[in-house]
Amino acid sequence: MRPRAGLTMLAALAAASALLLTGCTSDPLADQYREGSGKNYIAGDGTISEYAADQRGEPIAFSGETVEGEAFDSADTVGDVTVVNFWYAGCAPCRVEAPILEEVSQGFASGTDAADAGDAADTAADSDVTFVGVNVRDQAGTAASFEKKYGVTYPSILDVESGSAQLAFAGPVPPAAVPTTIVLDRQGRVAARILGQLTDASILESIIDGLLAEQA
Repeated sequence: MRPRAGLTMLAALAAASALLLTGCTSDPLADQYREGSGKNYIAGDGTISEYAADQRGEPIAFSGETVEGEAFDSADTVGDVTVVNFWYAGCAPCRVEAPILEEVSQGFASGTDAADAGDAADTAADSDVTFVGVNVRDQAGTAASFEKKYGVTYPSILDVESGSAQLAFAGPVPPAAVPTTIVLDRQGRVAARILGQLTDASILESIIDGLLAEQA
């Protein structure tokens, strides 16, 4: 009976670890493996969830070392709208959406976001947007090669060993798929989640514009 009890405990631990990213009672990655799809990623369906200010819960605090070996702390971004993208290099949808995310990032950095470049209020607030990735699987070399190939200029935290950034979001609105993009309001609270691949820059631009328009 003791060996059986040990196996049961190991199975329970494995299931708990899987829930850190899937956020559901089944294992989509295992389902895809059984289907023979060979995707090697957990697919989201592109669902977009937005949350009113009174439904956003507590601010999310996370930190870690970036691909370039620098320290990132979300405390430094409070006051900004922060876009957090969960990704890894072997994820096909991550490769597709990387140029879109970079396009939006550069648009807000230059004050010429495509959503409403002529709006003076938006332009004044455009510098108050921070992008950061959370790499859930790769070591620095692999992640750096991805960033160079796809022209990603914003930083990414390497979270494969500690999992602390993923754990910080494992509450009412977990990432639940890779890729997932979560947008935090100026207070650091979850205001929106795109579950799966971002398919169009205007989607993310509209979410950011709405949050920039809110009172700090």
